[in-house]
Amino acid sequence: MSRAGWLALLAAVALVCMLLSLSAGSIRLDWMEIFSGNASRLDYQILFDLRLPRVIDAFTTGALLAVSGALMQVLLRNPLADPYVLGLSGGASVMALLAMLAGAGSFGMTGGAFCGAMISMLLVFGLAGFGRPARLVLTGVALAAGWGALVTLLLSISPERDLRGMIFWLAGNLDHSSSPYPGIAGLVAALIFALPVSRDLNLLSRGEETAASLGVEVMKLRVRIYFLCALLTSIAVMTAGSIGFVGLIVPHALRLLAGSDHRLVIPGSMLAGGILLVSADTLARTVIAPQQLPAGVVMALLGVPMFLYLVSKKP
Repeated sequence: MSRAGWLALLAAVALVCMLLSLSAGSIRLDWMEIFSGNASRLDYQILFDLRLPRVIDAFTTGALLAVSGALMQVLLRNPLADPYVLGLSGGASVMALLAMLAGAGSFGMTGGAFCGAMISMLLVFGLAGFGRPARLVLTGVALAAGWGALVTLLLSISPERDLRGMIFWLAGNLDHSSSPYPGIAGLVAALIFALPVSRDLNLLSRGEETAASLGVEVMKLRVRIYFLCALLTSIAVMTAGSIGFVGLIVPHALRLLAGSDHRLVIPGSMLAGGILLVSADTLARTVIAPQQLPAGVVMALLGVPMFLYLVSKKP
């Protein structure tokens, strides 16, 4: 199938998944009445104030995490690389929790998450160096463990009234979705800064020396993409907390099914990552309705068997 064919198929599946997610819930919506303008005020409130922002946030969060994973895997030449491996999400989570404890609003949490991701990235690069992928991964794993310990410390000293909300947020929770604009802005940034270098990423996947001999500024490309990954991860963490496996599974599946051309992998990861997280969040809202599960828990339960299956199929 051609690149345009794959993207058209993923876009169609994404649209269907989002419509199904908008329809899912304890209250059934009559789409004929909604489109005709004859639905009740309650139906419009449920659709536009509750479900639509949540579906958009689920899609953009999954898209951001999938693109970050795809970029990191080619830059580090490691199939296990994703935002969590380098500790970016851990740093973002710690600083977002600190902002939450300080009573900061969503803007403060966004800024805190971005600062945490940047701090984590600078620590990893300062300790391992920009041009050593193996050391970067090992340093990131160690730093992620340290951030995890700090998260546990913050939870242990947090006031009782804040503890349940913090735990649900860390587990990956889209229940408090409000503004879709940060996620949409992150997707626009990913398209603007990642798509133009897709050819360079294709060359880099063949090796640094090959890419450099063909005119790719390898160090400049690494710095640019790492900063972009820090931004995308911080927006995803601020929106939905810590959700794993999206950045790990989606690029693997796309490369296995459609090849490694990043002109397809980058936009395809956006669509497929959004599809995956929207589906997980829909299950989280409906499987034991009216009670809701954290989307991150459902994503982990889906992600483990999916990843093991992909690994078993990869030659």
